[in-house]
Amino acid sequence: MARRGARLGRTALATATALATAATLAACGGGGAGDSGGPVTSLRVLDYYNNEPENTVYADLLNACGQQAGVTIQREAVPGASLIAKVLQQASSRTLPDVLMLDNPDLQQIAATGALSPITDFGLSTDGYADGIVSASTYEGKVYGMQPVTNTIGLFYNEDMLAAAGVTPPKTWDELKAAAAKLTSGDRYGLAFSAPANYEGTWQFLPFMWSNGGDETNIASPQVAQALQLWVDLVTSGSASRSVVNWTQADVNEQFGAGKAAMMINGPWQFPALAQKAPDLKYGVVPIPVPHAGATEVAPLGGETWTLPRTGDEARQKKAAEIVACLNSDATQMDLATERSSVPTKTALLDGFVAQAPTMAAFTEQVKTARARTGKLGADWPAAATKIYTAVQSAITGGATPDAALRQAQNG
Repeated sequence: MARRGARLGRTALATATALATAATLAACGGGGAGDSGGPVTSLRVLDYYNNEPENTVYADLLNACGQQAGVTIQREAVPGASLIAKVLQQASSRTLPDVLMLDNPDLQQIAATGALSPITDFGLSTDGYADGIVSASTYEGKVYGMQPVTNTIGLFYNEDMLAAAGVTPPKTWDELKAAAAKLTSGDRYGLAFSAPANYEGTWQFLPFMWSNGGDETNIASPQVAQALQLWVDLVTSGSASRSVVNWTQADVNEQFGAGKAAMMINGPWQFPALAQKAPDLKYGVVPIPVPHAGATEVAPLGGETWTLPRTGDEARQKKAAEIVACLNSDATQMDLATERSSVPTKTALLDGFVAQAPTMAAFTEQVKTARARTGKLGADWPAAATKIYTAVQSAITGGATPDAALRQAQNG
């Protein structure tokens, strides 16, 4: 899921180009349910919440929103890796759904094809949402989606291990390196993070790169090299395992829960797994350390946005907009954030949410300054993400220095 930050930019540009033609045909041909001119009694919804508990959470929510709008919801949930291919197939056959959920980094590529309608065409607005959230759903100045909840990553720490070592949760890179070194003992590493050769590795590196002033438009910069050097130093010093180049975020969580890592970089979606597998573990979460005291933490935003495909049936689209509005109501945002260990996207709700869910305080604080992955490059983000994780792999495995690895990836 996008909540793990691993599914950004699945769509190839070739797929997007093919979708553009198909979407145009779909818009001319209608939404597949017929343009009878009669009352709209049902709507089709497509999402990738096919695993529990999210499958049931969203089925119940969509049905409730359908009842509120006076329609029956015909929902289809597919595996995340299959969603974009499914959208392409439906566009080709002129059967686009009335409501489509997208991983937020995918929205700009799909909006670029003409498959989506701006939400403002149907009276919807993202006023009051966190800036990064609006950016993620914006393409060429128009907003194409509304995202009810979001997430990011933070620094988890084992309270007992830090207390025994006389270490406080680090706030800066120097403090992180010192804490990780002091906490490393025997088969226990001071820090675990995820740096595989995929988008998950990029997602975990972004807070370090962005908070140091790095920019994905040119990763061959001193700022990005400094961030990558930090990761290399943690591994070469033995404070982090060389296996980070293979670990998923779930693997990192396993290490932390088993006491093999005193700290880890991860997201709030790991709370349920920790509660199940390490129920007695005492841990806390703080924002990811910044390069120096006073620096601003800039983390990436995850989560899914809800869109209105161009089905060619205005009556159905108006009714679909009611569903999207319902999914983004204040009450729904609070309920989803609580159930999914995520953060509401409306800034006015954040203080009240933290009061109800204090374990989410660090993540909520980071959302205020977090960025959309597609904010600068739009549909070109996947190519940059690939360059980033390629350079990370090369540097950590010793294939090249951080400077050289980044230059090679940038120019490759």
